[in-house]
Amino acid sequence: METEISYLQIHPKDNILVALKDLEKGFPVHFHDKIIYLKDDVQCKHKFSTTDLEQGAQLYMYGVLVGEATTFIPAGSALTTANIHHAAAPFNMGKRKLEWQRPDVSKFENLTFNGFSRADGSVGTANYWLVIPMVFCENRNVNVLKEALVEKLGYKKAKGWAPEVDQLIGLYQTGQSVHDILATEFNQQPNTTFTDRVFPNIDGIKFLTHDLGCGGIRLDSDALCGLLAGYITHPNVAGATVLSLGCQHAQTSILMDEIYKRDATFDKPLVVLEQQISGTEQQMLKDALKQTFAGLMKVNEQQRTPAPLHKLCIGMECGGSDGFSGISANPAIGYVSDLLVSMGGAVILAEFPELCGVEQELSDRCIDEGTAKRFMDLMTTYNAKAEQDGSGFYANPSPGNIKDGLITDAIKSAGAAKKGGNSPVVAVLDYPEKVSKPGLNLLCTPGSDVESTTAEVAAGANIVLFTTGLGTPTGNPITPVIKISTNSALAQKMPDIIDIDCGTIISGKETIEQAGERILRYIIAVASGEEIPKAVQLEQDDFIPWKRGVSL
Repeated sequence: METEISYLQIHPKDNILVALKDLEKGFPVHFHDKIIYLKDDVQCKHKFSTTDLEQGAQLYMYGVLVGEATTFIPAGSALTTANIHHAAAPFNMGKRKLEWQRPDVSKFENLTFNGFSRADGSVGTANYWLVIPMVFCENRNVNVLKEALVEKLGYKKAKGWAPEVDQLIGLYQTGQSVHDILATEFNQQPNTTFTDRVFPNIDGIKFLTHDLGCGGIRLDSDALCGLLAGYITHPNVAGATVLSLGCQHAQTSILMDEIYKRDATFDKPLVVLEQQISGTEQQMLKDALKQTFAGLMKVNEQQRTPAPLHKLCIGMECGGSDGFSGISANPAIGYVSDLLVSMGGAVILAEFPELCGVEQELSDRCIDEGTAKRFMDLMTTYNAKAEQDGSGFYANPSPGNIKDGLITDAIKSAGAAKKGGNSPVVAVLDYPEKVSKPGLNLLCTPGSDVESTTAEVAAGANIVLFTTGLGTPTGNPITPVIKISTNSALAQKMPDIIDIDCGTIISGKETIEQAGERILRYIIAVASGEEIPKAVQLEQDDFIPWKRGVSL
């Protein structure tokens, strides 16, 4: 039943309330046994105090410390960057808290998805061929192969925006003014369909360019090799072509070591060419075309077959977060996490700068003290490096986050952590390590959307759930990214990028559990190739390796 409410206390310990709609100054707030009259207008998604707060007083939300008053704040006042700043509780080695309420999975435990089974036991939700440079020097050759292969093999959109450009050129050539050009209505919408594919069982050829591989520090080039190995061994990848110059830091021998570290019996088709051995660029490209085409012929024989849901590995991501993220979409996918973990699947929670303030809870949920210590050490080292370079986790919220109610990093983090549900943490991974255990895994990445999503996929995520309150088109070249809105206004405003609306939780039309089950059903359809997320339709092939410096 739909129940409209104006404000929300998330946890009994909180002395902050969240406005669920715009509230005017003087609005009566019934809180416990008293009435608080708002001292200010409070915008939807923003917060206000429930008691008088002296300067230095601590503010709690989601049951954890999220800020400190920088001045006296009367009860009912809007909380802003002008009267509070970031604060987070210290953390230490606590007792293990591994008991949790497993959700009822009876609706899903016997279901399957149709995926691509790999020799290492993993199952892909898609089937791609990769073309990858070992160093930025080879980016141009990768693009030459892209130009040669994509259209001819049927992976280029049939029309795209070319007719619209032709229409504008025609207007210009007939003497139309700038005003006429700006007022032009295009004849039709751009086509998003593809031409007939030569290899129908291959979802696409993806060309991953980057600016790393040489220069900088060896740590970056070694991490790049691990990242690329994660993509090559990924269950959504059938084979790959690798172009190397030859003299760069990121050697193909390091890449092969990283591949076998992740898959000791690796047997996918792999074409590795080195320009300084091939001689001429022309010769290398000839070899690349022939060997890649032969590989495509081989992997086109692969077809989808039923697989149990525990073969899913889901990455949890958020970007363009708002004041509703932590109470709608994030806990909804957190429930999905608990469902999948209960069925034996794997989940990745990343974005370490956005776990600031909830370290104690997450470390206590780690299965043993060694795992907890690794998590705390990574968090401490990461933040210290950021502060050394003139920043810190406190600087994580973006201008858009702040404008929409996430005014301290701890407020943002406490809501972001809801993506991980309630299950124990089975492993803590450092970038660019790969998931090897079912259950909830923590992966050290930046909070930056594309860098984090790139890393989660390298770690093995064959589906990514991406929540957003402001709207972001982030996707990935090989893994379907499902975009979930925290509020219905965004879903209506940007329907071209949003797949699922969780604003239904805010309006009272749906519970967190109901939304989570709805999302899991959509995941199964996407994993089977029956539904195509918007990010895939838009070819949102974002790929940014993390240079292991400071990125929040």
